[in-house]
Amino acid sequence: MSVITEIRIPPDDFELGRILSIEEASAIELETLVPSGDATVPLFWVYEPVGDEFLDTVQRYPTVNSVTEMDVFGDRTLFRLDWDASQDHLFQCILDHEGQILSATGTPEGWDFEIRFPHREAMSQYQTCCKDTHIFLELIRVYNPSDPSAGPWYGLSEPQREALMLAVRMGYYDIPRGCTTEELADELDISDQAVTERLRRAIGAFVRHTLLTPEPEA
Repeated sequence: MSVITEIRIPPDDFELGRILSIEEASAIELETLVPSGDATVPLFWVYEPVGDEFLDTVQRYPTVNSVTEMDVFGDRTLFRLDWDASQDHLFQCILDHEGQILSATGTPEGWDFEIRFPHREAMSQYQTCCKDTHIFLELIRVYNPSDPSAGPWYGLSEPQREALMLAVRMGYYDIPRGCTTEELADELDISDQAVTERLRRAIGAFVRHTLLTPEPEA
């Protein structure tokens, strides 16, 4: 039966964390990992305006082949990173033990990962692998996504749950819409852009923890 672990890792403990310095951004969010031949190419969002210094720093890193700006939306920019992932022990440990990255966000405090493993033994072996390669893991939570006792929020943070429930109650998803993101922002006392981003993340988390959850083995 699959398990999900939430962990925090210091940026200097793994290759991608060292490459993607967050000194000039409030946060970096891994959007997805795209297979490209024998490599796995990450797409990631950088929050706050991005200067040339960020791209130059990333591009100069020895294991980076290229970094490409893909899209700009409001206060965040989407990049595609072509790099040699074989040098990153964290990703190799995840791959070797059948882990699946559900989300990854870097802040000045560290990188928060949410990783699914097929069973607890695989998760334990992954933790040992990280320890052997001197990667410090701060364990935040471990739970079974198909177990009702894991909690009622299905991977949602409290702010995400609050925003999603408010949007449903106010008719944001009705046809025609019962409210706008501006009205939701007023209720939550955050910006219109923050509402849009919070709902996007909430829906992504909900789908990953419900519809994408593997069926229990017979």
